[in-house]
Amino acid sequence: MNLSNLHPAKMSRKERKRVGRGPGSGRGKTAGRGTKGQKSISGYSRKRSFEGGQMPLSRRVPKRGFTNIFKKEYNEINLDRLERVKKDKIKPKDLVEAGLLKRESQVIKILGRGELKSAKEIHAHKFTQSAQEKIKKAGGKAILIGSK
Repeated sequence: MNLSNLHPAKMSRKERKRVGRGPGSGRGKTAGRGTKGQKSISGYSRKRSFEGGQMPLSRRVPKRGFTNIFKKEYNEINLDRLERVKKDKIKPKDLVEAGLLKRESQVIKILGRGELKSAKEIHAHKFTQSAQEKIKKAGGKAILIGSK
């Protein structure tokens, strides 16, 4: 085998269709757009939700309830997952390094599932009561971020 024998796999290299290039091309005259209608004309564009005059799905589906736009989203981390972090002082930066958080700027809430095997100082925005009790029982501290 040498470089002169190499060829791309069959059907992996496909020529693009050149539409509107005469009757011999098989895509001449109307260029695959059909004869008449709105879509056959250049400059046609439609809205994302347009369904040909039919009532769009977003308007057909009933709306219910209320969405609070000021709702705070917490990234919940259980105590048993904190065991992965091998440090005594756990800050958001350490959680990112351990793969428990995507970004340091995310808001964290510590939940009480599992047990702590060693005393750890945990910095988070919120703690559940059971999590606080288990941290204190293990000899650690639950420190709130952003509180004075």
